[in-house]
Amino acid sequence: MSMATQIGINSDEGNPLNRAFSRRSFHRFASLLAAGAALPFYNERALAQLSMVKNLPADAVKINANENPMGPCPAAAEAIHAIVQNGGRYLYEETFAMASTLAEQEGVKFSWDPAASYVQAFAGSSDPLHRAVLAFCSKDKPFVVGDPGYEAGARAAKYIGAATVAVPLVKGSAAHDVKAMAAAHRSPGVIYICNPNNPTGTVTSKADIEWLVANKPAGSVVLLDEAYIHLSQSAVRSSYLAAADKDVIILRTFSKLYGMAGLRAGAAIARPDLLQKMNVYTAGALPVTAMVGANASLKVKNLVTERRATIAGIRNETLEFLDKHNIEYIPSEANMFMMNVKRPGKDFYQQMAKHNVYIGRVWPVWPNWVRVTVGTRDDMAKFREACLQCYAG
Repeated sequence: MSMATQIGINSDEGNPLNRAFSRRSFHRFASLLAAGAALPFYNERALAQLSMVKNLPADAVKINANENPMGPCPAAAEAIHAIVQNGGRYLYEETFAMASTLAEQEGVKFSWDPAASYVQAFAGSSDPLHRAVLAFCSKDKPFVVGDPGYEAGARAAKYIGAATVAVPLVKGSAAHDVKAMAAAHRSPGVIYICNPNNPTGTVTSKADIEWLVANKPAGSVVLLDEAYIHLSQSAVRSSYLAAADKDVIILRTFSKLYGMAGLRAGAAIARPDLLQKMNVYTAGALPVTAMVGANASLKVKNLVTERRATIAGIRNETLEFLDKHNIEYIPSEANMFMMNVKRPGKDFYQQMAKHNVYIGRVWPVWPNWVRVTVGTRDDMAKFREACLQCYAG
């Protein structure tokens, strides 16, 4: 399969894959490509710098980027190793194989024809997040997001001149305030829900998400980022909304529970027409190592439940420590949590770094709160030791 087919273009003008790619779309895509490294989905350095630590010591505790130190499961690692010798070929069929497996597990339709498939593979989930904003937002159609929330969508909106409307999370639960988000603008392009939320790890209920989908302004799309969904006991997967042809796009990644952050594998689940609008900004093959690793991971029974339990156990041990020392935090169902350090979070970060413990960043709306990733048991033991000294100090 050619690259042209991958992005929905074909030299045969009568081909159904070409209908979604108009002459106007092509010129818009070309103009974006002309911007080169400035494109938000070609250049994630701005986001990467938020979590990157220069000259990180070899023995540092790195709990700042919501990574999973367990890495790929053995089945994924074996599949990746086995495919390396064939890395000189594009092997598009491996990308479609992963999408097919995911579609079967999520109860949505898959087709080798991108114009008819409800699942499309991507390099992680930030990639399709960017593309959804480019496809559905504009100067007249803003990006609506919970605050604090993951910043990637707002950066993509800024790039194309679309406004971002930040809606505070619900006091107490820190869930998304879906009614306030629906009322935030008369014609938003995208309403973004990260569930569980990054950075808080809090869950927005199935009922609230269904209410938002039913009551959002006409013409808008609800973008459901489920990067952390596998880590939650209570969050409900929303693929059934895509299967019912609702105006939703669901994002998935293999970076978190599956431990493949550096390998870059993910997917978007949605009605084919919504995916086709995003395809205007899609080009090129995906890393075959990531695709076979993701496909192998999906097929491992009990992997999700076992890893979820492991991460939850370490997280809960850490939260019990915070309780014991009367340190305020937000209850989380993900591989991170936020804690109130009662002074500028950046100062606390710097103090923790002196103890060789590197925690996460601060969100402007909550300047005294820091995000902490759940690492290994040894990582979190060192975090607790450093926290006692820095928090008291």
